[in-house]
Amino acid sequence: MDAVAMFPLGSVLLPYTPLVLRVFEPRYLTMMGRLLDVEDPEFGVVLIERGLEAGGGDQRSSIGTMARILQIEAGAADLYVIGVGGERIIVDRWGEDDPHPVADVSTMSPLVWDEALAPLHREAEQVVRRLATLASVLDEARWDPATDLSEDPVESSWQLAAIAPLGEYDRFRLLSSTSLGGLLRGILDLCLEEEPALIARVADARDADTGDP
Repeated sequence: MDAVAMFPLGSVLLPYTPLVLRVFEPRYLTMMGRLLDVEDPEFGVVLIERGLEAGGGDQRSSIGTMARILQIEAGAADLYVIGVGGERIIVDRWGEDDPHPVADVSTMSPLVWDEALAPLHREAEQVVRRLATLASVLDEARWDPATDLSEDPVESSWQLAAIAPLGEYDRFRLLSSTSLGGLLRGILDLCLEEEPALIARVADARDADTGDP
């Protein structure tokens, strides 16, 4: 796909997960206006590795996700955009900003489900929900820990990656997965690495609430 409209962000968009944006920069308001003229509007989202979301001059990752626009609401001087993650993409070449970023991209191969992965999927879900519950105690949960997942195992695997209370670079590592088994194992490993620190932080927060030393 050539000259795809791109929206670099400080967060990772994963397939089959929601995206909510407040758009206020003139260049991105122009981008959204152009996309509204398209029958099935979508744009690419990549992680900003260095720099800020506003103003440009950022350093961007080469792997991202297409976002399909579901709804746009106009504010006084901004737009609220609701979308959902779709195909993963690789940026082949960045073009000149027009006035927003554009790039030539290729789609990555979709991950494929194998029924043999069912036990790993169940284990990943248990661990993710356990950590998301801990994160909710600290008001850091991305989603409700009890959020329903898609019945499609590929979609729900990506949703587990989104629910997991992980940093953006860990989420980017998951986005780069080359197999569904690798994605699920990555979710498990990263969550289990994070769990001891999260448990300790929850204990500290509870001690602070009770006044215990």
